Parts: sequence; structure tokens; C-alpha cells
Amino acid sequence: MTATLSLPDGPKMPRFLRLMKFIFQPVQYVEDFAKTYGDTFTIWGQDDSHIVYFSQPEALQQIFTADPNHFESGRGNQVLKFLLGVNSLTLMDGDRHQHQRQLLTPPFHGERMRAYGDAIREIAQYVSDRWQTGKPFNIRTSMQEISLRVILRVVFGLDEGQRLEELRQLLTSVLEFSSSPFMSTALFFSFLRTDFGAWSPWGRFLRLRQKIDELILAQIRERRHESNQNRQDILSLLISARDIDGHSMSDEELRDELMTMLVAGHETTASALIWALYWIDCLPEVREKLLRELDTLGDRPDPNTIAKLPYLTAVCQETLRIYPIAMTAFPRIVKSPIEIGGYKLPAGTVIIPSIYLAHHREEVYPQPKQFKPERFLERQFSTYEYLPFGGGNRRCIGMAFAQYEMKIVLATILSRFQVSLVGKHPVRPVRRGLTIATPAGMQMIATPQEKHVSTVVAV
Repeated sequence: MTATLSLPDGPKMPRFLRLMKFIFQPVQYVEDFAKTYGDTFTIWGQDDSHIVYFSQPEALQQIFTADPNHFESGRGNQVLKFLLGVNSLTLMDGDRHQHQRQLLTPPFHGERMRAYGDAIREIAQYVSDRWQTGKPFNIRTSMQEISLRVILRVVFGLDEGQRLEELRQLLTSVLEFSSSPFMSTALFFSFLRTDFGAWSPWGRFLRLRQKIDELILAQIRERRHESNQNRQDILSLLISARDIDGHSMSDEELRDELMTMLVAGHETTASALIWALYWIDCLPEVREKLLRELDTLGDRPDPNTIAKLPYLTAVCQETLRIYPIAMTAFPRIVKSPIEIGGYKLPAGTVIIPSIYLAHHREEVYPQPKQFKPERFLERQFSTYEYLPFGGGNRRCIGMAFAQYEMKIVLATILSRFQVSLVGKHPVRPVRRGLTIATPAGMQMIATPQEKHVSTVVAV
């Protein structure tokens, strides 16, 4: 294909109207533009700035396999600095990004990750045990509690105590605020990020964050002075991690990376679990297949055996396909002209790999609006066709852990309860911060699972 110096066509609507649609109609935003302008389109900004969306597998492959030095990715995420901190992997570029990524990746893979299975199952049981069967409850509250408790135990090594409860309460408040409609708007309008005192929304957030910082730093310092070298929580592993020159991470670097894990692993996993429970309830045939598969495991199956179940895995994959929690991969800002998808993009162009549009391509996923786990049993999709965790050197380092946690939690809940949506009405995604999720007030009802299935996952 011959490259053209012209950018793809796209909407030239006023920035304010475009942002309103982006914030309040995130799915319709990309679907409408793709329907009008095709696979690749440009969002035109002020001062010749432009954002180009790509969703074709060939274009995504070019983006994800290009030399990372062609792009600035950290600069495209600077809007998150107030929450994650300046030392977050998300905000880094170049050698520093690669160096930090090498330190952070090992605890999320292999035997270390699989050692967390029993803890995940125990937490899922603890939270679901407190449901009042037959009575509606807020499913988001429960799934967020599970995901937050998993992070506090697996990442921070906190099983109990005052610091655990303080952190849990403060993090619940700040993470809920970070996904509120106010924050969803404040991310794109900087004047809303002004501290008018403790009673103003932004002022309250800053004070909550300061308390969290103090608790996290206290936990880091306490862990550094512990003599027990056999701890397997991720914080302990990161404290002992060394680069090739023998250097370790500072307290401030650890704080920012821990906050990044909290933000990236809390809301996203909770939303994925809610969507999975919703689809399983909507489609009785999916639920029956899952229960039959779980029923083959017997009493108290090994979590690692659960994680290898093919149909459960397919259900999780399809959940992340149809409504990916992050609609786009991390933006890449072009440093010097580069050709992508037949277009020669000038320096300054912001490239957006669209996960949502890639997951709804008819030629890749026939009937893309239908929830069909079987499609993942029938064929293997490339990392440029299926990319719920992004791609290239910016793919989420917690990908394997998130999928593992999702499967253990679902198996634990489904073996004990039938979870049904109140009202049985179709649920549409809404924006929560930078992600899309189910509506905040979504209610479900749990009833005991039938006896012949109830012992599938004994915990």
C-alpha cells in the first residue's frame, strides 16, 4: 500500500460537544464515528493537533511491533499523574519504562502468581457468605470488595489489622471518587481539578490521597525492616527486586507503583466480574455449560485446575471482548513521522489503538454483538485481534493475574449461588473514569445453588 500524506477523514465537531459525547456516550462515540468514516478516522483538534483511531489487525500489529522509541506513551497518560504519582510505570517512557517494567513483571507470573489461588478463593467466599439470599444487593459493592481485598492481601500482604481496615476504607472512598461522574469530567476539564478546601470535591480527594500515601509508605518502611525473607506478597518481592546494576526501588517509586496496581487492578477486575455474572444470568445455556464443567472437578479442586477449565476461560475471554473494560489501549504520541495503515503520520499525532472497535469487527467476530464464548473454543485469535489488556510494550503486566483472579472468583461464586439481575432488563455500559462498566446502582439477587452443584467448589 502506498502511504498518503493526508490523514484519514474524521469529525470536525466542536471540542466541547465531542468531549461531552466521549464522556457520556463512550460506546456510541466510537461506533458512530466508525460507521460514518470507516475503520480509521481522525479526531481533529486545535492548533493542528489530531488523534487517529486504528482498529484493523494489520495496523495494530504495526503499532505494537514498532520500535517504542518512535512514540511517547507516558506523556499521553500525564492526566493520571495526580492519582498514580510521577514514578508510575504508566507515565514512563524509554529506558526508564523498560527498566521499571523488568522489575515489576516477575511477581505476576508463574508459580508465584498461582500461589495466590487459595487466598482469592477464600476472599470470594468471605464476601459472598454475607449476602442475604433472596434479597437484592449492589453487585458492584461486592465485586469491588473482593478485588480490593485480593489486592490488599496479595500485593500488600495485609490479612488483618487496623492498617488493613484503614486502607480498605480510604481506598474504597478514593477509588469510588476516581470513577465518579465528577472525576470522569474532571479528567478532561482541568479547571475542575482545583482545591477549594476540604469540603470541595477535589479538595476532599487530595486529602484522602494524602492519608493513603502515609499508610502505604508506612507499610513499605515496616516491610523493609522485617526479618522474614519468605514472604510472597508482591510488595515484599518488589522490595527485594534488583536490576542488573544491583539497584532497588525507592520508597517513593514503590508507593507510586503500588497505587498504580490498586487503580489498575481494582475497578477493572470488579467490572469484568460484574459483566460476566450479567451475561451468565442472561444466557441460561451458558450458565448450564459452566456448571456442568465445574461439576467435573469434585470437592475443593485446586485453583490452578479451575484456571485451566476451557469453557470458564472462554466465558471470561468473551466477557472481556464484548465490553472491554478499557475501550482503547494506551495512546502513542508520534515523535517522528511513521507509516501506519497506509497513512504517513506526522510528529505530534496521537495514535489510539481502539480495543472496542477491534473486538467488534464482523470479519473477525461474526455477530459481534452476541455473547458467544464458543468462538474462543473454535479458533485462536491473534494479539492484534483480541487485546483486552492492550499490546506491545504497554500491555498490562497484570494480565495473567487478572484473568486468573476472575476465573477463581467466578467458580467460587457460581458453585454456591445463582446470581440474577433484578428486573431482567438489558444493561448498557456507562463511563467510570477512563473505563466502561455496568451502571453503579445495578442490583442482583443471590439464591443457593441446587444441591447437586453446590459442592463443586468447596471452600
